Amino acid sequence: MKMRALLVDDESPARKELRYLLQSFDDVQIVGEAENAPEAMELIENVRYSVIFLDINMPGLNGIDLARKLSLRPDPPAVIFTTAHEEYAFDAFSVHAYDYLLKPIHPKRMEEALQTVRERKKINCATAQPRTTPVKEETDMRPLEVIPAEQNGKTILIRPEEIIYISTDKDNVYVKTENESYLTRFTLRELESRLDPRTFFRTHRCYLVNIRKMRELIPYFNGTYTVVVQDKEKSEVPVSRTQARRLKEILGI
Repeated sequence: MKMRALLVDDESPARKELRYLLQSFDDVQIVGEAENAPEAMELIENVRYSVIFLDINMPGLNGIDLARKLSLRPDPPAVIFTTAHEEYAFDAFSVHAYDYLLKPIHPKRMEEALQTVRERKKINCATAQPRTTPVKEETDMRPLEVIPAEQNGKTILIRPEEIIYISTDKDNVYVKTENESYLTRFTLRELESRLDPRTFFRTHRCYLVNIRKMRELIPYFNGTYTVVVQDKEKSEVPVSRTQARRLKEILGI
């Protein structure tokens, strides 16, 4: 299983450098970026990260304070500090950091840090108490307050009320707002299970639509329908025959 990584640094070039270094590790998947600690916390509340690459000197809440908050969580992600300053090393390890990498980061040091994460994760799994019944991960159960999505190397936080519809294209999932389309790492099934079912309706195997953003329901062919939604393009979303009956019941028509 790949380690889901979050990059937290207020400088874009530093995040790009981390992306470049991490691309050679097949077991690491970068699923989010943040420019500051509050933005990082919002992402962490909605995505279960394995490892966080964390800068220290950032505006407002610094990396040490963020790591201290994370250490109080029941199953915190591994924290690897990435900084240009040597003087914070003691503070970093006092908040249970896995490693402390000085910029510019050498690839060998990155490999050592990731190996530390791999080994400790194995130990944690081996010593964990077995469960008698399967339990869903916390992230599978918690409703989403924001959806992290990617655009031009940045992580965009999209709130449910901004969403017009969500669609799949091959292996990619896109969140459509009024003016933009964003790539997200969630599957359509995950989003359907964690968004409010009173607001979001699965019109088709490839589409999840915000009912409040529907504008027209047009009969199409053989019992199917098309929904015109309220984005800039007035996009048309397909409704399967089975889902058309359910949608009409929901709309009272």
